[in-house]
Amino acid sequence: MANPLKCDLCPKPATVHLTQIVNNKVHKVDLCEECAQAKGVTDPSGFSLADLLLKASLNPEPAELAVRCEHCGCTQQDFKKHGRFGCPQCYDTFNASIEPMLESMHKGTVHTGKIPQRALARKSLYDRLTQLEDELSEAVKTERYEDAARCRDEISQVKQTYGQKSTR
Repeated sequence: MANPLKCDLCPKPATVHLTQIVNNKVHKVDLCEECAQAKGVTDPSGFSLADLLLKASLNPEPAELAVRCEHCGCTQQDFKKHGRFGCPQCYDTFNASIEPMLESMHKGTVHTGKIPQRALARKSLYDRLTQLEDELSEAVKTERYEDAARCRDEISQVKQTYGQKSTR
């Protein structure tokens, strides 16, 4: 059985799950019943997800509120008001505050991306071809002609496979 989600504001189990989509981006917040009532989530007209995220994860101290991005001048209050930072430098400036928020919203704080399967297969074939060509060159140089013939045949086979893959 999966672990129940914890409230984003306290250690209690979450029973209220909010999802907000703004500009095609999904933002999720999990709250216990008490925190949901305290934040006014039962009254949708007064609820701001950006405000809740800031209170839940950034929870700035007065000294932190004075921090400004040197590049664009954005503050945490600006982020709270607009729901986004002013420039890429803001992520470095406010890293200590936003990293816990990102960890709770995503699987981590580093984007790993994905590699399409066909591209991965082409790369694997290309790497194998390069390795075989190096082995062939070494076998010829050291006069190991049987090994060189084996490499030649395998290179031919890989090139045939590579040619078939690249035409799809």
